[in-house]
Amino acid sequence: MQEPLHSVRFPGESDAYRRARNDLLESEIGLRRQIEAVAAQRRSLPLGGAVATDYPFEESSGEGDGTRTVRLSELFEDGKDTLFLYSFMFNPGASGLPLEAACPHCTSIIDAVDGEAPHICQRVNLAVSAKAPIQRVREHARSRGWRNVRLLSSANTTYNHDYHTESSDAKQDPIATVFVRRDGRIHHFWSSELAFAPTDPGQHPRHVDFIWPLWHVLDHTPEGRGSDWGPRLEYH
Repeated sequence: MQEPLHSVRFPGESDAYRRARNDLLESEIGLRRQIEAVAAQRRSLPLGGAVATDYPFEESSGEGDGTRTVRLSELFEDGKDTLFLYSFMFNPGASGLPLEAACPHCTSIIDAVDGEAPHICQRVNLAVSAKAPIQRVREHARSRGWRNVRLLSSANTTYNHDYHTESSDAKQDPIATVFVRRDGRIHHFWSSELAFAPTDPGQHPRHVDFIWPLWHVLDHTPEGRGSDWGPRLEYH
């Protein structure tokens, strides 16, 4: 008989349920250990390549419809030497959405990240970049009620091409990238490369799931993610 992992019991549960739940709990503990080990391995990465171009992004100036240019180096605040930059699909192309339409999946991610941004920015710099003109990004942000996340346009830079957030046919890809500043230089540290790696049959790459609470919630329900469901910009 397996020793129980804890003494908590929920109303009406059977012995069969508890045995199955204990088995699952063992797996969850193993997963937690693996997550911690992978996070430690990620933190120990050596510096990636030095960034050769101080990319000029566009952002809202905060004065009416005005815009200003902000370079990659200027996204690093004093005392914060890490930048988490998420590339937002605003021209998905192959998804069938109109030109410059906002990706519903990326929108779902930023819906959540916008609320967490004040907390994240206590530790690191955070921004979201899209290749669409900043005016279009700003319009979409207003429609979603985003108030906290820093929004940029990479439309006038080669950033998306250089850091593999778009394919050769200019289709945009959702990639999360981390840059670090060391001794006055900016280096690439990490990107969500699961997007490029082989996947097991029937699996999604899940390369940006780590910042997407939608799936984490659904994974804990009997319905799960579903095989053909995805978030939408509107529900009727």
